Amino acid sequence: MKRKLLWLTLALAMAAQAATHEPGTAPPRELTPLQQQTQAAHLAADVLSHYHYKVVPLDDVMSTQIFDNYLKSLDPEKVYFVQADIDHLSNLRGTLADAILKEDLSGPFAIFNLYAQRAYERLAYARNLLSAGFDFQLKEDYQYEREKEPWLTSASEMHDLWRKRVKNDWLRLKLAGQNDKAILQTLDRRYNNALKRIDQFTSEDAFQTFMNAYTTAIEPHTNYFGPRAAEEFDISMKLSLVGVGAVLAEKDDFATIRELMPGGPAARSQQLSVGDRIVGVAQGDKGVMTDTVGWRLDDTVALIRGAADSTVVLDVLPASAGPDGKHRLVSLIRKKITLDDQSAKKSVLTVAEGSRTRHIGVISLPVFYQDFAAREKGDQNFKSATRDVARLLGQLKTEKVDGVLVDLRDNGGGSLDEAIQLTGLFVGKGPVVQERDVKGNIIVGSSTKDNLAWNGPLGVLINRGSASASEIFAAAIQDYGRGLVIGERSFGKGTVQTVINLDQIAENNKAGLGELKFTTAQFFRINGGTTQLRGVTPDISFPTATTATDFGEASFDNALPWRQIKAVDYAAASDLRALQPTLLTRHDARVKNTFQCLEDDIAEFESQRKRNLISLNEAERRQQRDIREARLASCGAKTGAGKGTGEDLLTQNVAKDPMLQDDGLQPNERSLAAERADEHARKSARDTLLEEAVNILGDEASLLAPKAGFVARQTVPISPAAEKKTGAAACSGVC
Repeated sequence: MKRKLLWLTLALAMAAQAATHEPGTAPPRELTPLQQQTQAAHLAADVLSHYHYKVVPLDDVMSTQIFDNYLKSLDPEKVYFVQADIDHLSNLRGTLADAILKEDLSGPFAIFNLYAQRAYERLAYARNLLSAGFDFQLKEDYQYEREKEPWLTSASEMHDLWRKRVKNDWLRLKLAGQNDKAILQTLDRRYNNALKRIDQFTSEDAFQTFMNAYTTAIEPHTNYFGPRAAEEFDISMKLSLVGVGAVLAEKDDFATIRELMPGGPAARSQQLSVGDRIVGVAQGDKGVMTDTVGWRLDDTVALIRGAADSTVVLDVLPASAGPDGKHRLVSLIRKKITLDDQSAKKSVLTVAEGSRTRHIGVISLPVFYQDFAAREKGDQNFKSATRDVARLLGQLKTEKVDGVLVDLRDNGGGSLDEAIQLTGLFVGKGPVVQERDVKGNIIVGSSTKDNLAWNGPLGVLINRGSASASEIFAAAIQDYGRGLVIGERSFGKGTVQTVINLDQIAENNKAGLGELKFTTAQFFRINGGTTQLRGVTPDISFPTATTATDFGEASFDNALPWRQIKAVDYAAASDLRALQPTLLTRHDARVKNTFQCLEDDIAEFESQRKRNLISLNEAERRQQRDIREARLASCGAKTGAGKGTGEDLLTQNVAKDPMLQDDGLQPNERSLAAERADEHARKSARDTLLEEAVNILGDEASLLAPKAGFVARQTVPISPAAEKKTGAAACSGVC
């Protein structure tokens, strides 16, 4: 499944501000560009035309690419526009470059407005279908992926497609055990909410969608961030914000407290609880209360965030109160909130080896974070992934673990500097990565760490979602022979991005132009290779449910090519290749049954996806579900791990296909209690792949120092050949 510019999905995932008219009775209002948006577009084009690693002129050819990209981002599955719409818009195909350069965005906004109108019409039609019900005894199928299909040619074809979409939504809920009355209520609310959200599209939504159609037409990892998106990106990098320490979710037009962050103002006040609904926000104890019922979630969050040590007053409808229940006012002082859930964390797992037990420390790192602003201000305690990992390694050494596994699964990258310095914790001072800029200049990024934070057995666990900084780290550990890379081939992103503030360039005193993230360099391994397109190949591989053309850098049509440059001088720490045959033999023996089940399930998933059809006949769907559940149960029995092992593996590796039983609900349709229970169950589920990675690392520790209680890294003799070779970076809902 390719990554797409789903700004639409982002918009539809937010709560909407109250509609100005009853949804379904009139088309959404037309949006028009703001003056600062036309300025931002032109300024961004100037920057990209001069400083991007891949210099592409903003001409007629690029205009066509932007047009196609824009349509794809708005309607990726071709369920809104018909061919007549595309024909109608085709006169704008060659005008989008001029729209940017001449600061006239009426054309791009006309495309977005037509999209909003068509989406509104389709959803209104879907809602109207509910009263008639459906016949689930008919033999018919629904094609659920349409990205590669042609545009539908008529309204009747579009109506039939949406009839099947709605019928499938109904059948999913029916198979989950809901009765017709409950299904009707659920789907009517779903489509009505979607209509309201379209009503609440803003010019910022249209502009950001268009700008990213432009930026990604140059290269996949170049993006425009509007002011609010820029704030979210900044928060994701520094893992902190100023607010009250509450995680909010949209529930029936209310911003509802989903979680209170320990130590935050909201939790310390003891006046708020999970499930409480925020119906108004005021700035200061004497501020005017703003009614936020029905607002977009990001708008409510923006009101609650603010300057440190300032006061915000919340009008709260308690979780236990009905819609007309008694409110209460809660006054809070905003403070800096650290997002600890995205920080590095450690755990210790055990591996049985005969009569003894080995202890393996696991460090999970979701992102390579760094608080750039705090660092620039000279803050000696700025938030840093490297610092946090170093602290955790110190604790693991105190606990006398036998090995350390760094879990980088689904870590999409982050700070390049953090990747370099984190590598230094394990290899010491020396080169980590090479960067080549647009002029061909090569800079070697080196660790400055004099002392190793960990010199024992090391493993790095990656998957297809491990990208960029994760690949730099994994590749360096592999090139140095410092540890084993385990898991799936990584994403394949070998490019470096820089973020610039357009307001600073324009010398604006007030923020309004947003930020631009664009590619400025390509990085290479110290051995001269690159992770671009090809990713990092594990020393010991696990089955993967995706191919490079489905998900990864190679899935992009305009990704930079793979290249190779000269290696740098570096001294390998060791050569673990001599251990790999034994490690592989032990690994294969352990996973023979378990991984075979996973591979069979992946094969079935691939077969279903290629068929791209799902039955809308109730009896057939029930039969398919029963067969699938029986196979998963059999898989658990074969592995001897109990019922659910196959399901655990499926959840970790295979995107849920339409045959898999589910509750038929979208995230914001579940109760908070159900969501939290599901989240707890996922966190508590057995992580079979992590367990096997830990087993492999236990084997490595055993082979390197079979009699040692605490294993310090033993240097494996380097072969003469190896000696010669060594010369050679949405609304979070957090406020």
